[in-house]
Amino acid sequence: MISSSEFRPGVIIQLNGDLYAVVETHHHKRAQRQAFVRAKLRNLRTGAVLERNFASDDRVPQVYLDRKPMQYLYRTGDDYVLMDQATFEQLTLPDALLGDAAHYLKDNMDVTVVFYEGRPIAVELPNAVDLEVVETAPGVRGDTVSGGSKPARLETGVTVQVPLFVSVGDRVRVDTRTGAYLERVK
Repeated sequence: MISSSEFRPGVIIQLNGDLYAVVETHHHKRAQRQAFVRAKLRNLRTGAVLERNFASDDRVPQVYLDRKPMQYLYRTGDDYVLMDQATFEQLTLPDALLGDAAHYLKDNMDVTVVFYEGRPIAVELPNAVDLEVVETAPGVRGDTVSGGSKPARLETGVTVQVPLFVSVGDRVRVDTRTGAYLERVK
């Protein structure tokens, strides 16, 4: 159990049967009243963010998660096959568990699988990945009315907005958290 006054960003707690990561906290002390902690929490299953007040002496169960480095091998139907890099055991994960992370997976990519009580609950990707542009419209010189960007389809099938100078065959770095273009890579 952990007291709400010990909440820090990154701490994982359990509320109403769901796991939440503490995003930020604020301690408030009111005149002649009990102090409280306002915490912003992110649901690890759904990704939804909520704010909740806790009395300063409230205690909630703290959860410890296991993280294993794994390598993405291939997709079969609606499932993704990953391999433990230490034991070479293969793990099959459903499409629903990966969510938007599936848009950025390339064969042989290193990822981190998060386990709770021996069960996989999430897949963490690197913050940025390098992908090849397979389809985009040619950029026309001086055409900046649209903000200087155009859609481009990448090798994994995801579409991102890229600058006009990016062409088919270029490699671009994409932020996996936001899906935003970062830079062109050589």
